[in-house]
Amino acid sequence: MPSDYDATEFIDHDFQPHQSLASAAQFQRAPTREEVDSKVAEAQQKLTELRRTQEELERQRGALEETRRRQIEFQTGRQESLQSLTRGLGLLEEAEFSARRDAEQMAKTMADLRDALAKVEALHQESWTQLNFEGELTRALTTLENARMEWNSARLKFPLLSGQTPESKAEATVSAPVPSLVGSHSFGELCRLGLALTWPLAVVAILTAAALCVLLLRH
Repeated sequence: MPSDYDATEFIDHDFQPHQSLASAAQFQRAPTREEVDSKVAEAQQKLTELRRTQEELERQRGALEETRRRQIEFQTGRQESLQSLTRGLGLLEEAEFSARRDAEQMAKTMADLRDALAKVEALHQESWTQLNFEGELTRALTTLENARMEWNSARLKFPLLSGQTPESKAEATVSAPVPSLVGSHSFGELCRLGLALTWPLAVVAILTAAALCVLLLRH
């Protein structure tokens, strides 16, 4: 005997919720103008807040970029300053050492010149007698020779004592005459020199003329 009919066996349980939602949406009322205006105002407010947030982020980004630029400027300036100051100190220390050495050498030379000057000033021929004349003369000549050596040595060390300055030395170098080839040779030497320089050209000219004569005679 067939079983009793069960109506629930033909009900699609997956379709039933969708059907219920469709039915509910079908009977849901349309939004009013006030609700739409409210939604538009809400969206506009959110856009305004987003723009404000964007502007704030742009401002922060600009501040960060300025900070980064200043940091780069600091690092670059610090490196340049370290290099310039280190190099400057090195050059000045070297110049100071050279100047101190020159000053010490100049002080020693000045002391030697003062000593030589005092010895020359101490020479007085009037105090010589007949007995010590030869000895005093020899001693005086030795003193003068030593003073002359001190003076010449000082002139070699310091060109200023000879009236030479760096400017005058440079001018002398620039205005130094160029030796003339003509002025340093006689007429006969110049003739021989000219012949020595031009004889290859003369030989080539003679050979060329001879070749032309032979060609003309053949024709």
